[in-house]
Amino acid sequence: MQIILISTLSLVALGVLVGAALVFAGKKFRVETDERVSRIRECLPGNNCGACGYAGCDAMADAIVKGEAPVNGCPVGGNQAAVQIAAIMGVEAGSVERKVAFVRCKGSCEYTRNQGNYIGIQDCRSAALSGLVITDCTYGCMGMGSCVTVCPEKAIRVENGVAVVDRRLCVGCGLCAKACPRGLIELVPASAHVAVQCSNRDKGPLVKKVCQAGCIGCSLCVRQCQSDAVTVENNLARIDYSKCVQCGACAEKCPVKVITPPVAPAEGDTGKAG
Repeated sequence: MQIILISTLSLVALGVLVGAALVFAGKKFRVETDERVSRIRECLPGNNCGACGYAGCDAMADAIVKGEAPVNGCPVGGNQAAVQIAAIMGVEAGSVERKVAFVRCKGSCEYTRNQGNYIGIQDCRSAALSGLVITDCTYGCMGMGSCVTVCPEKAIRVENGVAVVDRRLCVGCGLCAKACPRGLIELVPASAHVAVQCSNRDKGPLVKKVCQAGCIGCSLCVRQCQSDAVTVENNLARIDYSKCVQCGACAEKCPVKVITPPVAPAEGDTGKAG
């Protein structure tokens, strides 16, 4: 009986010592958490998409409090989140230009041809890794929907062999752009009325052989632009949206009509997020 009592008291004493040690360690090594992190986290949309450049919304909130990220750094949350976060941080929010995804390819089935039937995993990345050339244009959309799979908002679909973005649903997270193995998807201002719907960097005659809707690098759009917003680089027209005034002159002059609206503008869409 005495042995049992001594053992019990020993265990109780050991438990008290371990508990005291844990309390001491907790106080000694406790990391103070700024309450602003949790408040900012509540302002963020929770997509955890990584469009801000951080691993997720928690990491973004922590970076904002540390001064490593701007208060308007979340493209998905837009102006609404920026204003709320700025109030918490006691700074000015600044404006956020809402962006949407745009597929730089117009080579649907009516403009280009398939070289054969692909039999395998219906995923653009897998098909690209196989090394097979499926369509005549080796720069164009593969149409297997890797971008569709990763879109959290169901804002992108494949129509007639080419991915198409619905700007009204797109939140500009950029996941589709990361998923495209050919780098065809870019983020453009939601207010943009013109965009170059091609990625083929070959010279004009070669482009015409593989796609009737491709950019031929003729530079007519460059000469038409009064804002120096359009250039031709590597035989492909590019638009600098920081200079573009949305006059549409380049689109009107384009002989192959490859400069087009990103999508039909949503009613009342000014391009500002939030």
